[in-house]
Amino acid sequence: MNAADPSGGVERDVAIATLELADVRKKCDAARAELTSLQRAIQEGPISPAACSMETLAAVNGELVTASLDAQTAADECHDELAQISQSVGRDGLTGMHNRKSFRSRFVQAKVIAKRHGTRMALLFLDFNNFKQINDSFGHTCGDQALKHAADCLAACVRESDTVSRHGGDEFVILLTDISQADDAVVFAHKIVDALAAPFCIGEHSLSLMVSIGISQYPDDGNDLETLIAHADTAMYCAKREGVTHIVFEHHPAVSGRASAASALLNLFSRAPQPLSATSQAHLRDTNEALVLSAISAQEQLATTALAHRKNQEFVAVAVHELRNPLTPIRVAAALLGQTHIDQLPRMKKAIERQVGHLTRLISDLMDVSRANTGKLRLVLGDIKLADTIDDAVAATRPAMELRHQQFHLQLPSLPISIRADAVRVAQIVSNLLDNASRYTPPEGQIGLSVVMSHEDAVLTVTDNGIGISADALPRVFEPFEQDVRAVGFSREGLGIGLTVVRELAHAHGGTVVVSSAGEGLGSTFVVRLPLDGPSFAAQTSQG
Repeated sequence: MNAADPSGGVERDVAIATLELADVRKKCDAARAELTSLQRAIQEGPISPAACSMETLAAVNGELVTASLDAQTAADECHDELAQISQSVGRDGLTGMHNRKSFRSRFVQAKVIAKRHGTRMALLFLDFNNFKQINDSFGHTCGDQALKHAADCLAACVRESDTVSRHGGDEFVILLTDISQADDAVVFAHKIVDALAAPFCIGEHSLSLMVSIGISQYPDDGNDLETLIAHADTAMYCAKREGVTHIVFEHHPAVSGRASAASALLNLFSRAPQPLSATSQAHLRDTNEALVLSAISAQEQLATTALAHRKNQEFVAVAVHELRNPLTPIRVAAALLGQTHIDQLPRMKKAIERQVGHLTRLISDLMDVSRANTGKLRLVLGDIKLADTIDDAVAATRPAMELRHQQFHLQLPSLPISIRADAVRVAQIVSNLLDNASRYTPPEGQIGLSVVMSHEDAVLTVTDNGIGISADALPRVFEPFEQDVRAVGFSREGLGIGLTVVRELAHAHGGTVVVSSAGEGLGSTFVVRLPLDGPSFAAQTSQG
């Protein structure tokens, strides 16, 4: 800046520190020259083993190692001294730009002048895009050289009265003094973007730098340095998110952050004093394409997450309701035990047992779904007589069908069928299907179960003439907690996981289950196929 330092003593200290800095740099150069000389001596003057003894070679090698270590130590010491001196004079040790402390001092002085003359200032916050890739691909030494090059470009793009500061890492802050409007800062931003995008070489590597810039203005966006940096930082991240090179911060309390950013983006393009370079246009096009794809993906993920969250909430509500329902009759029956005549005790006992059985089944279904999802579902296999297992399942579900006055038809083959399976789980498959058919079939309805042999499978078919399944719900009928809207209106019992358990148990046995329905009011048909020789892949425990 052109403003004079108020203290002459500070100028003397800076002059002394500058001389010390130059002396340290000379020492570093001398150390580097000595190392280079040693390396050249090794490369250009190799020692022939035939001309020297092993003792001589060892002595020369030791001297070279010692000299190299001494030179490296001297270089390290010079580097440390250089960093300390740079810090003392307010400079960044790597780039030579102002550090945070010096930048703050320059801002205070510039603010005094701006207030005195009624002028404006702009603060630019810069962050390099994907700079980490340079360090990861070519090493931190190359990254340091790239930062030095960037600092030189920034210094060349601004005026002598402006200030360039390394804020930290690959972030820089620039203070532009004496500007009339935001367009002036935009001109500098375009100039900086084009300068950094120009290719340059570091060793064998050809690089170019892409940068995102956020701009805030004094006094419009703040009167103190922290506020201006925060607002410029916000605009910079908005520019990075929107896939553009720079954005002017615009703050209005009635406008949301995203709407403000979009408004700033439109204003920027409408008043940009010069077109983007070809490199910037290509980068903008690629970035916008990636941004659109990312936005679409984010919307899809959000919709999927919202749907899963809604289903989970609905399931929890239904689960709580279903688990609470049996408790009321159990509580009533328990309260009446001491007041009821002894002749009524068997009826009370049956009521309690029925509700406890319902609770047990709900919890069992929940646990089965959880085991299936975590891969912990286990089968206890044995050679079972399918007819006996089906009889057990029918006996468990017949009371519900009789309560609804439904007609049940069972058709078994004349010859006994033996399969290798888990008897309890097969009975669970059948009982779940029969219970599902009974709940969604009106009173006086028809329910059927038939078993036939087909090649190497036992085929179990459960039919009903109930409410049927709509075409929309048919593909989702085996998914957990999925229930047709008409099914929920017809019967509010169950959690909507009984058919999920059927599918998982059938698959665990190496079998399949499919469903078909001619439409609403035309009933449904479930067909289960179980291999006669048992599963060949499911996790299992064998017996017998």
